[in-house]
Amino acid sequence: MNTASVTLRLLDKADKEILKLPRTVKGALYDFQHKFKANPQATGLQLKQLKQPTGAGKLWSARVNDEYRALLLRLGDNDWLIVSVKHRKEAYDRLAYGINQITGGIEYVDLEVVEDSVLRRTAPTQPTPAPRPQQPTELPRPEPLFARFTDQQLTDLGVAEPLVPVVRTLTTEEQLLGLVEYAPQLTGEILLSLFDGKSYEDVLDQVTAPVAAPEPVDTEDFQAAAERPATMVTTTDDALREALEGEDFGRWKVFLHPTQSKLVERDHSGPARVGGGPGTGKTIVALHRVKHLVEQLPPGRNKPVLLTTYNKNLAADLRARLLELGGEQLLSRVEISHVDQLALRVVREAEPGSTKQTIDDNQVLREWRSMLDELGEANWDSEFLHDEWTQVILGQAVVSRTEYFRARRAGRGRNITRSERADIWQLAEKFTQRLDRLGRQTWAQVAERAARLELEREHRIQAIDEQRAEAGGLDNIHLQDGSAGWLRHRYRHIVVDEAQDLRPGHWKMLRAMVARDRNDIFLVGDTHQRIYNNQVTLGSLGINIRGRSAKLTLSYRTTRQILGSALGVLSGESFDDLDGNQETLAGYRSVLSGARPELHPSTDWEAEREAIAELVSEWSDIPLEQIAICVPTNAMAQEVAVSLARSGIRAIEIGPDGPRGDAGVHIGTMFRFKGLEYQRMIIAGVSEGLVPRNAVIQMQHTDALRYRRELQRARSLLFVAATRSRDSLAIFWHGTHSRFLDALIAG
Repeated sequence: MNTASVTLRLLDKADKEILKLPRTVKGALYDFQHKFKANPQATGLQLKQLKQPTGAGKLWSARVNDEYRALLLRLGDNDWLIVSVKHRKEAYDRLAYGINQITGGIEYVDLEVVEDSVLRRTAPTQPTPAPRPQQPTELPRPEPLFARFTDQQLTDLGVAEPLVPVVRTLTTEEQLLGLVEYAPQLTGEILLSLFDGKSYEDVLDQVTAPVAAPEPVDTEDFQAAAERPATMVTTTDDALREALEGEDFGRWKVFLHPTQSKLVERDHSGPARVGGGPGTGKTIVALHRVKHLVEQLPPGRNKPVLLTTYNKNLAADLRARLLELGGEQLLSRVEISHVDQLALRVVREAEPGSTKQTIDDNQVLREWRSMLDELGEANWDSEFLHDEWTQVILGQAVVSRTEYFRARRAGRGRNITRSERADIWQLAEKFTQRLDRLGRQTWAQVAERAARLELEREHRIQAIDEQRAEAGGLDNIHLQDGSAGWLRHRYRHIVVDEAQDLRPGHWKMLRAMVARDRNDIFLVGDTHQRIYNNQVTLGSLGINIRGRSAKLTLSYRTTRQILGSALGVLSGESFDDLDGNQETLAGYRSVLSGARPELHPSTDWEAEREAIAELVSEWSDIPLEQIAICVPTNAMAQEVAVSLARSGIRAIEIGPDGPRGDAGVHIGTMFRFKGLEYQRMIIAGVSEGLVPRNAVIQMQHTDALRYRRELQRARSLLFVAATRSRDSLAIFWHGTHSRFLDALIAG
């Protein structure tokens, strides 16, 4: 056998199996892969072909150490795939492998392990009294879970063919979960979706179609199968080490789901969007997309790729994860900045002498209230005026009273008369003057100012391009003498995470920062998780994503039980898709399983806090920083921290810049938990009047549209909080529970 350029890959299912092996075996396996790539025929490796009744003789065994053997598929002369690592005494005669006829990916199944897992979860039957001889009875046999589907339907959906006989024996959810644990991932997704009540057609559309191979599948061509996204493998030494040493939550650097992989590598003619529910890997796709775009760049030392998001906590997290993914070499070609910081930099470049202080929305609202109090103005609500000024006047770049009279107010709620518009314009002018006098500016003002500056820059670039075209491609020497002659778009590609929370000004700025070309803007987000009032239609802002939108539906973080409860919070609401159409979570699912969320009613807030402290004390089996407590207000966060301290439990508050410390339970308001995840989550104070707050409830009769919008935002906040948990979720309230919990409590 020729040993030149040996390729050794690792199948994704194998790495999960390897993580459970003793540390010494993992170390031996890492040494093994180096020796194998150097010379598979080395005497110490004892490479030999296994006798298999089916499978074209592609399964081989090689020695890892005295006790363990690596099982490999030989894909080609020098191309090998590790599919399992087993003790040398284990039987190898019930191993099934092949190419999935739907996805074209390689699948491997240990039938003995699968059947043992199913049998272990068979519920013991209760002894029954012997029937009287004259009245023989026979216990009814339980109905198989998938009796209504034919074998052909199951394989057409993508269920691994060797597992169909096992599927036929399943009669309980426990048995199904036992099979899913060891089955190929697609098989698990299909069976759980069918078990949850989805129709054959829905599963075909939502689960199978997104991962189906675009071309006919040759089930004998293993090398072609290894290159398809459906075969999740890794080949590099560093990636293999990550798979062997990392935990499940680090696998994102190595293995991508086929749908994720397709989205990362797809070539787009313009802006593109990826949606999906919490935990579906949107941020992972964004990071891998950045890496993919950088790999296509010509050599250089500049940073033509921008990775941005809506706050600095998330931007810092993106930086850390991109560094993990590609090291300093990748980071050296990417600018990472949260979008407000980016806008502020643009404004400061244009106004270097400015000393204005930028204030957040809470401070802005306080300024509105102060001004209205000073004016004795009782006809207008400060929040309404703030939203009107931010979303209509600033959002549409309105600069005159006449323009404001003509401005569209779609989605703003109550209708206002011409005279009321005149009043609002006068108040807005006074408010702007007040901020100028105080030397302050809002982030919304910064975003709109940056957008105008970048649009002006883009127009100058276009003028230069037009003059160059008129001159047959030659530059205007006189024009080149001025700084404008060397203008270029700031970036070649822009990738946006958490896109649903950006302002219109942000989008106008970003659109102007990159040339309108292939793969110019790539954004990921989920409007079900929108926690600010920044509703936009991207098409109206020059970002056309029509025909270039895709959706992720498989959650890698949240269990099916928590997911079902979280979706119940959103029931009855409709959400936009950032482009004027309706967004849904159809097909959103998980293959993870756990306990149903715990519900904890209390008589009052003090009793609730005591119950929370008691539960956290019971969770002594995990580090405190893997526990989070989410509450409606900052004051409640401080009160919970005090109650925990009385029980000897350290707590850390999550501030605007993230957790303020290292070891301790994380406590914060619902706004603070966006982008975070924990093993166990407590959502406290989920009482009517707090979630949603009374001020929102009172809008029902005064401003119906604004009431619905604020109600939706409150639902989204609770949905975000509920889906931060990986293992378990506990919900507390005192008095009357929130209306958003009706479905969960009834179920």
